[in-house]
Amino acid sequence: MRLVIARCSVDYAGRLTAHLPSAPRLILVKSDGSVSIHADDRAYKPLNWMSPPCTLKEEDGVWTVVNKGGEKLIITLEEVMHDSSHELGIDPGLVKDGVEAHLQELLADRMEVLGEGWTLIRREYPTAIGPVDILGRDADGATVAVEIKRRGEIDGVEQLTRYLELLNRDPLLAPVKGVFAAQEIKPQARVLAGDRGIACAVLDYNALRGIEDDKLRLF
Repeated sequence: MRLVIARCSVDYAGRLTAHLPSAPRLILVKSDGSVSIHADDRAYKPLNWMSPPCTLKEEDGVWTVVNKGGEKLIITLEEVMHDSSHELGIDPGLVKDGVEAHLQELLADRMEVLGEGWTLIRREYPTAIGPVDILGRDADGATVAVEIKRRGEIDGVEQLTRYLELLNRDPLLAPVKGVFAAQEIKPQARVLAGDRGIACAVLDYNALRGIEDDKLRLF
């Protein structure tokens, strides 16, 4: 990854045009070829960017980034205050935090809280796009994939949807139902899950640990 801090102006020419006047900014050039321009605010969101595949041409004081559609990001550098490159290597990906990992362990040991007669097939069931948290069977013998989060949001539902699409291609498992389980599920995620035919389970961490009433609400 290359990090450049510079006073610069930026012009975008494509389906629309946009201009950023001169100011100090951070320019990130990643190994995938993407280029993004950041201000010292807006959290992670860049002011402007070009997604890969694209090419970067550096000339005296001017960078031109062009994507396959011919759109251009033109960065005019007035003063470069920092320019460094760093090899980050392969990222291991997101690792579940301790609570999510413990929820998975507890739920795998107590599948009956999802329904009477439910049983575990395997934790971390492998697929081509990553492991499903829990794969089990309901009382009727149907396969169920369970995705566990601390806070259930739309991206978690999308993740489970992708898993279900793959699992349902396996004739030994299909049909596979989905359960989206979390300590808190956002209303938008609940609506999306319902639209996809995915059940939602609100997990009580203390109850699963046996500290309080061990009932789990499945909707």
